[in-house]
Amino acid sequence: MKALELVGPSVFELVDKDVPQPADHEVLIRVKACGICGSDIHGANGSSGRRIPPIVMGHEAAGEIVEVGDDVTAYARGDRVTFDSMVFCGDCHYCNLGRTNLCESRQVMGVSCDEFRRHGAYAEYVCVPARIVCPLPDGISYDHAAFTEPVGVAVHAVNRANVVKGESAIVVGAGLIGLLVVQALRNAGCSTIIALDLVPQRLDLAIKLGATHAMLATEENVVAKIHELTDGRGAHHSFEVVGATGPVSLAVDGLRRGGTCVLVGNLAAEVTLPLQKVVTRELNLVGTCGINDEVPLSVELIASGKIEVEPLISARSSLEEAADWFEKLEAGDQPWLKVLVCP
Repeated sequence: MKALELVGPSVFELVDKDVPQPADHEVLIRVKACGICGSDIHGANGSSGRRIPPIVMGHEAAGEIVEVGDDVTAYARGDRVTFDSMVFCGDCHYCNLGRTNLCESRQVMGVSCDEFRRHGAYAEYVCVPARIVCPLPDGISYDHAAFTEPVGVAVHAVNRANVVKGESAIVVGAGLIGLLVVQALRNAGCSTIIALDLVPQRLDLAIKLGATHAMLATEENVVAKIHELTDGRGAHHSFEVVGATGPVSLAVDGLRRGGTCVLVGNLAAEVTLPLQKVVTRELNLVGTCGINDEVPLSVELIASGKIEVEPLISARSSLEEAADWFEKLEAGDQPWLKVLVCP
């Protein structure tokens, strides 16, 4: 099979590999579409330390099952499926608590680090454990189904905030995940959703996808304007979807007393936190990681159109062209959102 392999920092090769054979608990999937994630961009250049070469990346995928392991009874050849990016054991302390995204031996598709190496879906075929697979309803395309993982990340982040209908929220960072968070907040019943970003085109799209207000993060008196839009108190919730000191500070400043800041972005390993504001205003800081059983709901939201993904597709690429797209995305000089690799 053909596969796009990372062989050095931001260096890719289109290689021939043997088609993987599924273990007893796995299924073999013919990949139809796989999204390029921002974490893959930072992983490919070596900055995250989570894509140690050689590795076939790719964890946002959908395709058709072509072979099943001996112990798999829930799926058959020809089934259209997607899958969670997180490979959990199903039997550790956290899995037994129902928090599979915190599995003590978790792996992530398309990731290699000091602890593990697991090849992903920038390839014609990929093997995944049947327990992380989710069937696709008729009518949802493979391109749209490939958004299940990022939609799941957004839905899980909103679930972590325990949003109540009629509340307000700000989303700092209107990139791909931020725009999905906007839509997840809309579906959760938020009445005021304020999107902030540095790119006007993304703010325009945020409004189209459900934000009630959008403004440049660098706008003068931006925090005061957020408070004006939220009864003079600040938002009930904020979602930081960048992972840097400035956006974290903005996410904190935009909250009301007792509000909740959900930290979604993890671009930087460490940020400076406005500690006294968090303490004296009794704010809740919540981390969020991956997906915890939100994959079926995410498929349903995409299939029903309650979360729109077609406006987020910037381009479609073959495996042969994918390395060029990594270079373009890393340059960051265009407001690309999602490029799909379609083997």
